[in-house]
Amino acid sequence: MRILVIEDERQLAGHINRALTRHGHCLAEVHDGVAGLRSALDDPPDLVVLDLNLPGLDGLSVLAQLRAAKCPSRVLILTARGEVEHRVKGLHAGADDYLTKPFSMDELAARIEALGRRGGGGGVSDVLKVSDLQMDVRHRRVTRAGRTVALSPREFDVLQVLMQEPGRPFSRTELCERVWQRDHEYDTRTVEIFITRLRKKIDSASAAPLIHTLRGVGYVVRAEP
Repeated sequence: MRILVIEDERQLAGHINRALTRHGHCLAEVHDGVAGLRSALDDPPDLVVLDLNLPGLDGLSVLAQLRAAKCPSRVLILTARGEVEHRVKGLHAGADDYLTKPFSMDELAARIEALGRRGGGGGVSDVLKVSDLQMDVRHRRVTRAGRTVALSPREFDVLQVLMQEPGRPFSRTELCERVWQRDHEYDTRTVEIFITRLRKKIDSASAAPLIHTLRGVGYVVRAEP
């Protein structure tokens, strides 16, 4: 996987570079927000490891501009600020995962492996459809009533789980296990954030919402009769 590390702590960036290179990834390092944004837009990597506390342009601003430019790269944010509010801001801005400093390189590698997985395993159709919502799994494209819906990689993964079994409710815990594929320390707001983002992109312009909340149960994608 091609990974861009945007981290101003050069020693930490070097540790990340060496650790992930040993796992077979191809790494590039940038040490300020402006240069990192330019590099990611000029040649989008598969994944961006993004520190939030950057000189020149802070990490949240970098992330917002990447998503505004429809950059397809997955983004894992790093922050020394462990408060929930900063995690939530990063997820709202379009991050796919986060890791709070200090962290182990083994955990970072495991999270990156999970982010690098693509859906569509054995027995899963390349095209999923619920009413006028259609997902092309192979090319990772989503349309609603013929209109392209731009999703972040993590939003796509959450929606794919729901669309693979339309009408079946998924709890927050199961969605986390299916999408993140690991035990996690997220609070329950994490899944709610991604569902809210999906609703805005998929249902807000339609009179017939497809993403539903079942109180006390979880979430389901289905067409209402």
